Amino acid sequence: MLFAALVVMAASLSAFAIPSKKPSAKKKPVVAAKTAKSAPKGKAATKRTLSAAARKRALARTRTGRNGTVAGGPWKEPTFADSTMGDDVSGEDLTIRQAAVNALGPYNGSVVVVDPKTGRVLTIVNQKLALGSGFQPCSTIKLVCALAGLHEGVVERDTPIRLSRRVSIDMTEALATSNNPYFAQVGEKLGFDRVHSYARQFGLGERAGLGIDGEYPGILPEAPPKFGGVGMMTSFGEGIQLTTLQLASLLAAIANGGTMYHLQYPRSNEELRRFTPRVKRQLDIGGEIPEIKPGMMGAVEYGTARRAHYDPNEPILGKTGTCTDRTTPTHLGWFGSFNEVGNNKLVVVVLLTGGKAVNGPVAAQVAGGVYKNLSGQQYFASGSAPAPKAQTLPND
Repeated sequence: MLFAALVVMAASLSAFAIPSKKPSAKKKPVVAAKTAKSAPKGKAATKRTLSAAARKRALARTRTGRNGTVAGGPWKEPTFADSTMGDDVSGEDLTIRQAAVNALGPYNGSVVVVDPKTGRVLTIVNQKLALGSGFQPCSTIKLVCALAGLHEGVVERDTPIRLSRRVSIDMTEALATSNNPYFAQVGEKLGFDRVHSYARQFGLGERAGLGIDGEYPGILPEAPPKFGGVGMMTSFGEGIQLTTLQLASLLAAIANGGTMYHLQYPRSNEELRRFTPRVKRQLDIGGEIPEIKPGMMGAVEYGTARRAHYDPNEPILGKTGTCTDRTTPTHLGWFGSFNEVGNNKLVVVVLLTGGKAVNGPVAAQVAGGVYKNLSGQQYFASGSAPAPKAQTLPND
């Protein structure tokens, strides 16, 4: 009897165990079957996605992006090169030149350093690039727009401009962060004629130098650019070709309070001995300069030029620019700047060309390196000789 009961119990347990194994056995092939069926679909979808992405990239190479840049390249200018090749250093300040060459390093670009008290060009690294052509100014054009907007009363430094339902910013933040919609609005309020007039006053479209061989005058268009109109012109510099000397000339005028000098580039000891500053014109921007300085300093302290490295003891003020010059084509990195340390103020303008590895922040880093290299040699701490007396040329 006991034996019979054990047999019945074992049979019952076996009956319960069988169903629990069967579903497991059935599930495995079902899952495998689904994976096997879905795999071809996944590969096909991936192939279609990759194909669509490839087509999109191909279109990007031939289309102008909505922000005014050529998306995806390719760029004809190399990012890295020996930027000193072919330069003639006669008459240059060799201490400043060495500081600039060391800061530029392997990048393909130009560094221009100017004395804002006299208009003397102290060094030009990559003279061919600096003198022989102009490039889209990118966001450095915002300085022209800011000065014009303030002087015409269409904007005030502390008055926020509404950019969207939830975002409003003032000029200081707009300059520091290089906000495009802000300056597009200011440009549209000014209108093309006023923007053109101020840009001409500030030296765009004309040679910045006096008797500098091979200098290109740049381009200031006589009508609003077809792409984006005046708003694109005042936020990205659309339609304009700017040279490093022109930007240096404007920065020098901002640094010294409004005097625009003819930039002079002495090329021998005799020319240095006879050097006399020459005033090109007086800019009526004395009231606007203090209004843009906080934004230019903010760019270095917390904005787009942070790589220049903010130092409250040796402040640098500047404006970055990043875009693609579609006429070349090349990606650009701009930084126009001046420092405020003692009597030895300098204007340093950096232009980098190449691919996406170059941009405004990298240009700011190069300029910061120039100031740092000179500071390490106590350049700004040393006393300087009085600036030569300036002369105004006839018909200026």
